[in-house]
Amino acid sequence: MSSVAKNAYTELVSSVRKTFNTGKTRPISFRVQQLKNMEMMIRENSNEILDALSKDLRKPKLEATLYELEIILNELKGLIKNCKKYAEADKLPVNLLAILDTAYIRKEPYGVVLVLGAWNYPVLLSLQPAMGAICAGNCVVIKPSELASHSAKLMAELIPKYMDADAYRVVLAEVEGTKDLLANKWDYIFCTGGTNVGKAVMQAAAPNLTPVTLELGGKSPCYVDESADFDLAAKRILWGKFANLGQTCIAPDYVLCSKNAEKAFLKVANIVLKEWYGDDLQGNSDIPRIVNPRHCKRLKALLETTRGKIVFGGTTDEKDLWIEPTIVVDVDGDDPLMQDEIFGPILPIITVNSIQEAIDFINGRPRPLALYSFAKNEKMNDRLIENTTSGGVCVNDTMWHMAWHGLPFGGIGDSGMGNYHGKFSFDAFSHHRSVLNRSFSVLSEKLGEARYPPYTVGKLRFFQTILKSFEFFNCTGGKYITHLLAAMIGAAIFALITYSG
Repeated sequence: MSSVAKNAYTELVSSVRKTFNTGKTRPISFRVQQLKNMEMMIRENSNEILDALSKDLRKPKLEATLYELEIILNELKGLIKNCKKYAEADKLPVNLLAILDTAYIRKEPYGVVLVLGAWNYPVLLSLQPAMGAICAGNCVVIKPSELASHSAKLMAELIPKYMDADAYRVVLAEVEGTKDLLANKWDYIFCTGGTNVGKAVMQAAAPNLTPVTLELGGKSPCYVDESADFDLAAKRILWGKFANLGQTCIAPDYVLCSKNAEKAFLKVANIVLKEWYGDDLQGNSDIPRIVNPRHCKRLKALLETTRGKIVFGGTTDEKDLWIEPTIVVDVDGDDPLMQDEIFGPILPIITVNSIQEAIDFINGRPRPLALYSFAKNEKMNDRLIENTTSGGVCVNDTMWHMAWHGLPFGGIGDSGMGNYHGKFSFDAFSHHRSVLNRSFSVLSEKLGEARYPPYTVGKLRFFQTILKSFEFFNCTGGKYITHLLAAMIGAAIFALITYSG
């Protein structure tokens, strides 16, 4: 990367920061209009977007429409409707030490935000976080993934046409260019990617102490109990694994089950996969492709080195970026398939003889982005949830929790930090600023003057009485206003009598 290009990035960030400092993006009306413009952009260019997604990943129209465009439009609808409500200050209840004062929490934009998109859902994972940042009043620079080049170029072309060009920019850059972009001072960074990418972003953010949200991934486990409904469990697991040809951060990475459960699962799986794809899977237009030759070779190598037994699929074609949906049994924890997130259409099945063995297996590895449990016996589901940790949980299905309105989406540990979606997106890109406005009144000062020297026993007793009032009011849940009034009056009298002068 030349010094000219580096300077261009610096100038871009400086320009966007000047825009933010004018206050242009703060009015609710401006934010809502920009979100409406983005909605218009998606609706008016849906065919062009679908074409770009097809060129990048050969995505079927249904998957591209439902899992990218419709999610974006639905999210935009909620943010447009609730932007004003989300931005309202939170007023705090009366404080006994500050009866005449007011306190509230302002929701303020961080400033200039960098959004690093991902290639597996290139439009969704660039625009979904960006719209949250816009709703919160920030200026935004979007850097789509260079691996999905057609989608990235299209966003770079469309966004300036529909969005405010001073406040919202798109940068097209390769890996080295992204590093130079990260070297600038940002007020917030949002990144979707792998664990190694997340570490690099944190290192880049550290010199400026820039806060980050990292949406990463990991090996999301799927426990299948013998009590599961296998007709449904198999369909839902296979859908979650093979949608987008396994290139989904919350796809079930591997299955944990007993040999009896495995037998029941495979019986249904063979029927379902033939119903879905027929005999010629590679010729089926409902199946996407791997994003590039490097990832295709990586997945092919996993199939060639696994010590497990392939019981379905297994064929590859590097020229066509094809990895057949594959199921592998008799896989152990040290198998090549179990070293890193697979991020492809390969489903290993690991034998466990009890739910406790499954729990121990999960807890012995980095915390996953998602956890899946299939059981009619709810005690099994509850036990798995209570004894493990993950970014999110979905019981008796896979991936569905991502689209459930009102649930935050995010990881923990190696699978990321922070969360977003809906109001959580607004909160992620908002600084919650505490504000206390004190009164100059005589009573207000009298109640507070016990803090001043000289310190006396009476002043100490006063504070202890107030703190006991706090405890009482908290215990009652704030339901009894008469107690609050009595405490306030009592505190005032106590302050006037106990240490007057």
